[in-house]
Amino acid sequence: MILAKYSTLLITTLLGIGLGGGFSLARAQERTPSVCPPPVLSRLVRHRVSAGETLESIARAYNLIPATLMGLNPVLRSGKAPVGTEILVPPFNGIRVELGSNQSWREVAKQYGVRPDALYEVNGCQSAPKVVFIPGVNWSPVASPGQSPSTQFTRILAGYPLPMQPSQSAILLSYGWGVQPTTGEVGFHSGVDLAAPVGTQVLAVGDGTVAFAGNQGAYGQLIVINHREGLQTRYAQLGSIQVKVGQVVKQGQVIGTTGTSGRPSLTQPHLHFEVRSRSSLGWVAENPETYLLQNIPRPNQATR
Repeated sequence: MILAKYSTLLITTLLGIGLGGGFSLARAQERTPSVCPPPVLSRLVRHRVSAGETLESIARAYNLIPATLMGLNPVLRSGKAPVGTEILVPPFNGIRVELGSNQSWREVAKQYGVRPDALYEVNGCQSAPKVVFIPGVNWSPVASPGQSPSTQFTRILAGYPLPMQPSQSAILLSYGWGVQPTTGEVGFHSGVDLAAPVGTQVLAVGDGTVAFAGNQGAYGQLIVINHREGLQTRYAQLGSIQVKVGQVVKQGQVIGTTGTSGRPSLTQPHLHFEVRSRSSLGWVAENPETYLLQNIPRPNQATR
């Protein structure tokens, strides 16, 4: 699925890469004769800030989000772009991460929910890099995208979005970078797709207030719920919506039913579920599995 416009601009301006869109390794390989493209960090463009330019205008010019530029350039983290400053610009959204002395790039891939082969390729197929570029991860001044949520946060989102027990469900498509079933290309998936027959009740995973309820492009019929401590959950590709904007909901309350609206990433019936956290840069996608989906089984790739 490709990230669509959202009426309150919570999705389009600062979230980066959405459901199934983003950087395509296949397209990148079409532009270079080598099997592995040069490392992303060797392809940074130097940009000198001119009078009248802003952080937002520079990001737009390079088809990036401001968070990407702020992560690579500390001078921009005040939100301003000083005239005359030379900044580094990557070819696509992501963050720069230095590896620890005993840390491998495979461990970094696992920490950030990125497919190891995707991380390996975008970093030039280096066997032992000291610094890597993590595609599709939004830099945040609040917390590391790979950081595990606190117990306080997991209490806020203590439910499950489907009426069956987690052990009776399955993750058909995980969060993060990987091969997208509908395109065969490597792309970023900003949530998880949970197996569920069409018409299955969808439940709020925590107490909160409905921030959006309606049709939203690739998301299809979408419900967005804001929770305490800057957490947000999203329930997409629904068949029906049973709440309205501004309504206060309780954990376990039925908010809609599963369906096939929008542009699903899979042909199998499922619920697309997301967890996001709020920062000064917008709503940043988090891995739902670190909050409430740790022990859900996954079918073999062939069943997708």
